[in-house]
Amino acid sequence: MRNPVTALPPLRDVISRHGLAASKALGQNFLLDEQLLDRIAAVPGDLDGQDVLEIGPGPGGLTRALLRAGARVTAIERDRRCLPALAELADAFPGQLTVIEGDALELPLGQVMPGPCHIVSNLPYNVGTALFVGWLGGKAWPPQWLSLTLMFQREVADRIVAATNDDAYGRLAILSQWRCHARLAMKVHRSAFTPPPKVMSAIVHLTPAPMPDGVAPSRLEALTAAAFGQRRKMLRQSLKGLPGALAALESEGIDASRRAETLSVEDFVQVTKAMDAG
Repeated sequence: MRNPVTALPPLRDVISRHGLAASKALGQNFLLDEQLLDRIAAVPGDLDGQDVLEIGPGPGGLTRALLRAGARVTAIERDRRCLPALAELADAFPGQLTVIEGDALELPLGQVMPGPCHIVSNLPYNVGTALFVGWLGGKAWPPQWLSLTLMFQREVADRIVAATNDDAYGRLAILSQWRCHARLAMKVHRSAFTPPPKVMSAIVHLTPAPMPDGVAPSRLEALTAAAFGQRRKMLRQSLKGLPGALAALESEGIDASRRAETLSVEDFVQVTKAMDAG
């Protein structure tokens, strides 16, 4: 149930009091604008009473917004300097916040969350893509997560939502869109962060879609890895080392002289099916 607004000290004061200078090694850039943080927390929709996983909360800026929205938050933080600040938040929102000290890359989602959850995070830049690809993968579908609301470098966000023939279109777009609805929810200027990163950022929002029948994630990943590994080459060159790929192109009526970026997500799905059928 949504809590009444809790009076909290300004985030700058929390950072100063706990000595939480952002760590470049941990990919930290803190958001301090509470109105912006509330807008990010609103992207998934009504989180009142919902379970939410947050990765890398740092001093707890986004965590505050999620708690104000009424979410039950489990936060994974590997920087132990941040734990006292997060403990203060847990005291301010009794029963709503659980903090786990650890590396999210080493903690499977099912081990951390007991059931369905939303994932909302300002992901550390140095591990964000690896975590994201892990959440997209796996044979089980629909996944345990109900939605992903994630901050990325703008370049990565563009790659997730890119359409066929866009410069940013590639493997990440296909892995994101073949069984998810993906959209760019919000652009975030570099000046919103402390310290400001060198690049712009954006929020992407994904929800699970029905998975096409007869497609193994590992096979689609292998096909896209080969196709975009040499993206300026024709498919007959980039796919010649992948057994069954060229025959599958032919069976689907796709000219092997085309380049990978000209094939739609559905094209890659159909070629994968044809490879497995062959």
